[in-house]
Amino acid sequence: MPYTKSKTLAERAAWDFIEREGAGLELAVVNPVAVLGPVLGPDYATSILIVQKMMDGAMPGLPRISFGVVDVRDVADLHLRAMTSPAAKGERFLAVAGDFMWLIDIAQVLKARMGEVAKRVPTRELPNWLVRLARFKDSAVKQILPELGKWKNATSEKAHRVLGWSPRSREDSVVATAESLVRLGLRNAGNRQ
Repeated sequence: MPYTKSKTLAERAAWDFIEREGAGLELAVVNPVAVLGPVLGPDYATSILIVQKMMDGAMPGLPRISFGVVDVRDVADLHLRAMTSPAAKGERFLAVAGDFMWLIDIAQVLKARMGEVAKRVPTRELPNWLVRLARFKDSAVKQILPELGKWKNATSEKAHRVLGWSPRSREDSVVATAESLVRLGLRNAGNRQ
């Protein structure tokens, strides 16, 4: 996907620069997965839209997609650790809190912990064939098709071991996202009830 490719090319360019002209410079890389957590205002990351659309009832069902989750506050903490620890020099760190989550897992967390404000969160998982058909009606669906039904996972063990990083739970990050969207009135007004 273009987004992933752009991140890969940018990191390669940074490593190439350090190798070519990095006399006296050091590089450590932090690669976060889907960044959730509290938002500060209406200008927020695309990852937040997943929770917002669930809360608004804008998703008729949940495609079977998995991805990692990490809280924005923990990403900031890991960046600081990577910038200030000599052990981080020349290393790459994955920022992920626990195992990857299916969309249905995120929906279940919202339903269990957000009460009445999560009443529109969908709870049924869509069959893959139906999601593939939906691409003809919604071009955005085409972007997720390569990920459909694939279980992926990764670990932040290196960040734990080298930098002593310990993120909050993925569930707490999901809830913090939803709470901030509600608190700031950033849910779709047409779907609020």
